[in-house]
Amino acid sequence: MMHSGRTRKKLPFDPGEALAHLRASDAKLGLLIDRVGPFTLRLDSSPEPFESLLESILYQQLNGKAAATIHARVCDIFGGICTPQAMVDIPEERLRGAGVSSNKIKALKDLAAKTLDGTVPSHAVIRKMSDADIVERLTEVRGIGAWTVEMLLIFRMGRPDVLPVTDYGVRKGFALTFQRLPKSRPIEAADLPKPDVVFKRGERWRPFRSVASWYLWRACDLARSTPPAPKSLK
Repeated sequence: MMHSGRTRKKLPFDPGEALAHLRASDAKLGLLIDRVGPFTLRLDSSPEPFESLLESILYQQLNGKAAATIHARVCDIFGGICTPQAMVDIPEERLRGAGVSSNKIKALKDLAAKTLDGTVPSHAVIRKMSDADIVERLTEVRGIGAWTVEMLLIFRMGRPDVLPVTDYGVRKGFALTFQRLPKSRPIEAADLPKPDVVFKRGERWRPFRSVASWYLWRACDLARSTPPAPKSLK
């Protein structure tokens, strides 16, 4: 779900232990794990939360190619590395010229200001915080919601027990894995489970709900790569 080509770092938990727990606690999820294969998540390494959140803001509501182009332009403005103080100081016109919308400029400026005042913690501090405290702190930034922080927790920090119940892919993967759906038509919005349904089943996946989420995303990939069944001849 994250987007840059940064160096990768190891997971802070044992994937083998996680898969053994998920198989033992949920047979249907175990079948999905068998279909998908090994857990291959590798963390994107980012020195500071400021950099990760800056990137996330720029990628919001854009396709990957367009967002990557704007992100590269913003980085070029700052000579490759943007610091919070530099973001506070830069005229808005420079960012607008790079293709950043007015709302995102406000969000980036707020992110920088809240990093400088300590609301957004440093990497050293955030590593010691609980998932709930990280969500609470980072969602104080304009334009940063719980989903964005959950993606940071999973893909940047490697926290093992995050379940983004509002994520479309997680809900679609859940529907494909746990619900009886007609195979003759694509999944519709009405087929998607409510977040509380995902949360309730996810209780059995603790403390490795991030790994379960990753497999639910892969269920969507499998559905896209599986050709439709041929129509029966009349």
